[in-house]
Amino acid sequence: MNITVVGSGYVGLVVGACLAETGNNVICADVDEKKISGLKENVLPIYEPGLDDYVARNQKSGRLHFTTDVADAIGRADVVFIAVGTPPDEDGSADLRHVLAVAEQIGRSAERELVVVTKSTVPVGTAAKVAKAVSTHARLPFHVVSNPEFLKEGAALDDFMKPDRVVLGVESDFARGVMAELYAPFVRTGKPIIFMDIASAEMTKYAANAMLATRISFMNEIANLCEKTGANVDQVRRGIGSDVRIGPAFLFPGPGYGGSCFPKDVKALVRTAREFGSDLEVLTAVEAVNERQKHRMFEKLQLGLGDSLAGKRVAIWGLAFKPNTDDMREAPALTLIDQLLEAGAEVVVHDPVAMPEARRHLGDRVAFAESNYDAAEGADALAVVTDWNEYRHPDFVRIKSSLRTPLIVDGRNLYPVEKLAQLGFTYLSIGRTDVIMRPEVVA
Repeated sequence: MNITVVGSGYVGLVVGACLAETGNNVICADVDEKKISGLKENVLPIYEPGLDDYVARNQKSGRLHFTTDVADAIGRADVVFIAVGTPPDEDGSADLRHVLAVAEQIGRSAERELVVVTKSTVPVGTAAKVAKAVSTHARLPFHVVSNPEFLKEGAALDDFMKPDRVVLGVESDFARGVMAELYAPFVRTGKPIIFMDIASAEMTKYAANAMLATRISFMNEIANLCEKTGANVDQVRRGIGSDVRIGPAFLFPGPGYGGSCFPKDVKALVRTAREFGSDLEVLTAVEAVNERQKHRMFEKLQLGLGDSLAGKRVAIWGLAFKPNTDDMREAPALTLIDQLLEAGAEVVVHDPVAMPEARRHLGDRVAFAESNYDAAEGADALAVVTDWNEYRHPDFVRIKSSLRTPLIVDGRNLYPVEKLAQLGFTYLSIGRTDVIMRPEVVA
């Protein structure tokens, strides 16, 4: 099948590469000349494990192409995916300008009966706006489909190639047949293609992300209560996660959620609800809890170092909002860094992948360490913000000898409390008993 994907960001690039991997002829079109030039040389604008191999292999085979000529790419297509950004406006609503501009271009450039697929995350009612924009210039029949993405950064290829489900909002037999054929290679193990009306498909994406964000904020609230009651959130998490009605996913406490999806999508869904005269009070609380949680690590550092952090040096391990990505949008580390700098602290950071992205965000406001151990050298405290694998089993003896004071604030509960206590660390985590060493014990 001839596929055109308009937008070569995170979603568009993954969609294009995976559809090419299954034998389709795919053109990824984008107006960003620098991005397209890089992609033609197999230089990706994002980090996603394995994606560079997909892009290189399918370009070499002639199944994957990149272009800035959006009109020509649309003219060659049987199916066009709209995968451009939908950044939040100041009021939290999704900005649809880029989506609708692409829709108008599709109407002008189509050379055959087309299936137009909205892959961007868009609020309920967007498909109708896309259809109207396409029809303004269309000379040929077209069919609008809503196909929300459920890609986890760091595991996007597996999520696309082996999906839990494929959600398709369709309104014609033609579109249903085309999309069923396109996705057939991905559901051979029996995972469902769920056909539904377009509005329900659009709502499904937001509802899924809102539910996951809710689980995170709920568990963070429970963790904070555990600290006050003496309960251990790790044991609580296992206790409730083993209930088949609940399950274990997204029940790990931490410094709050971030990234390109949850913060934006929760805000957009709340905004959509208000437009329809409804208040999603649960999600309003989810947002508020998350914003408060992003301050917890700073509060823990104050507990360990004293209220005044002026002149203190703090090492931070992990900058991306989660492991296996370089995405720092809404990352909890950014909130912590801003608080530390405002308090007069010196900050040195490390991340296995996100350092180039961090330099764009932070400039010369912080120091950048070559390794995680270099970051800890001479620091008054170590704050673990992102649970990268290489941070899970560090050399604690080396860390203790590097730090001025043996203080670790662990925002991901990576380390066993008893072990850190035996080694003489002041160890502060989330939802577990804090270990605070008395000066004579540390000495």
